[in-house]
Amino acid sequence: MSHPTHADIQRVREFLLDLQARICAALEQQEQAGGGSAQFEIDDWQRPEGGGGRSRVLQNGTVIEKGGVMFSHINISKLPASATERHPNIAGAPAQAMGVSLVIHPKNPHVPTSHANVRLFVAEPEGQPPIWWFGGGFDLTPFYPNDEDVLAWHQTAHDLCAPFGDQVYAEHKQWCDDYFYLKHRDEQRGVGGLFFDDLNQWDFDTCFNYIQAVGNGYLAAILPIFERNRDKAYTEAQREFQLYRRGRYVEYNLVYDRGTLFGLQTGGRIESILVSLPNLAGWSYRPEWAEDSAEKKLTDYYLKPRDWLNLKTS
Repeated sequence: MSHPTHADIQRVREFLLDLQARICAALEQQEQAGGGSAQFEIDDWQRPEGGGGRSRVLQNGTVIEKGGVMFSHINISKLPASATERHPNIAGAPAQAMGVSLVIHPKNPHVPTSHANVRLFVAEPEGQPPIWWFGGGFDLTPFYPNDEDVLAWHQTAHDLCAPFGDQVYAEHKQWCDDYFYLKHRDEQRGVGGLFFDDLNQWDFDTCFNYIQAVGNGYLAAILPIFERNRDKAYTEAQREFQLYRRGRYVEYNLVYDRGTLFGLQTGGRIESILVSLPNLAGWSYRPEWAEDSAEKKLTDYYLKPRDWLNLKTS
């Protein structure tokens, strides 16, 4: 296995900062196209233990109600055992982690919430070569989904995976379905996408090329969905349902999300860790939806793992 040099790590850092800037610029264009003027505010920060990051957050926009696109590059002097359950051999080792992570909560219930993340982790246990891996993916959480959006989202995911192997899309889609699952609700968080971790089975450059494809693929997948749904009319009842479903998003991120837990366990910056939570969300006690309603179809049909690419032929 090839090991990353300082120059390799710097290349990843430069890509991540550029990706963050491009995503924010594209989403600001969506805000402006929808009649808004909100922009991502930049918040640079440093971590006492070493490293820091650049948080970019947009709030209370016309199109985007809350969006956080976060870059971090942190140094960890001693990895806690609680953060290395899958890799006990690096507990106590110094490490560095960098990545871009984003969650976008649109205001219109017809535009899905979306999430993406690409990251690199490098640990340096004493007397051993560096242990490194990439991780990331993207997933979609609609409230009033339609087949066109879901198919296009998965088609983009499939196409970006294709150059890296015939089974990559299927494997990383399955991983996404398994990971973004609320066990206590027995439902998926959304309609999935891609998820992967511990990616180092290829050489470093190939792995890096893959996360570049994933990061760029998020923009290619989400922008047409904004365009198709951004200006659709919605009712107050649909808005209330959106807030109710956002509650599930909060539950997932606080109970299961590895990134959230890793940040909390390693003393991360709390404002950046919890930026994925929407400003508004709701919970209702045992709400009921009509059998033929769009709200009922969301949980009964869309929030089930499916072979989305073949819906058009089934």
